[in-house]
Amino acid sequence: MNTPVIGVLALQGDVREHLVALAAADAVARAVRRPEELAEVDGLVLPGGESTTISKLAVLFGLMEPLRARVRDGMPIYGTCAGMIMLADKILDPRSGQETIGGIDMIVRRNAFGRQNESFEAAVDVRGVPGDPVEGVFIRAPWVESVGAGAEVLAEHDGHIVAVRQGNALATSFHPELTGDHRVHSLFVDMVRADRTAESL
Repeated sequence: MNTPVIGVLALQGDVREHLVALAAADAVARAVRRPEELAEVDGLVLPGGESTTISKLAVLFGLMEPLRARVRDGMPIYGTCAGMIMLADKILDPRSGQETIGGIDMIVRRNAFGRQNESFEAAVDVRGVPGDPVEGVFIRAPWVESVGAGAEVLAEHDGHIVAVRQGNALATSFHPELTGDHRVHSLFVDMVRADRTAESL
């Protein structure tokens, strides 16, 4: 059985919900806070939260450069909301001192759908996710202003890009971990399995 070990970056944000969703999608899920823990996982989830805080904590914990190196080396990685911002090669309106890991050729706008009190849910058709649309929970969510040639748009909402994939990197504006629908996490677990299989050949 090809059961991948997938970490959740546990510096800030909705870590527990991702751990539950990954376990439901048949992965071994672990919290990652240190470089040595990052080295032990086959893939990683960057949770929602506050992207500036996560960025600064990643630097403080010595994780930013190891994260960039693993992403450059092709480690599968999935970012939700703030995690999407962390995977963007460029942020339109970064806060002072805010850094990204990069990995997806896209330009992201922070808090594009509005503030906390303007949060909403919407059905989203996500390419690669079978069945009915995914129920997307948008909380101070970003959207993608534009993507480069290497990035594939997987979903849009209200004319804005809300899900993107580039190689082994996946990102969504919304929070599937908050809905009890684990199909997006299953898509990511399948990506990690495929990567493990390819490495073993």
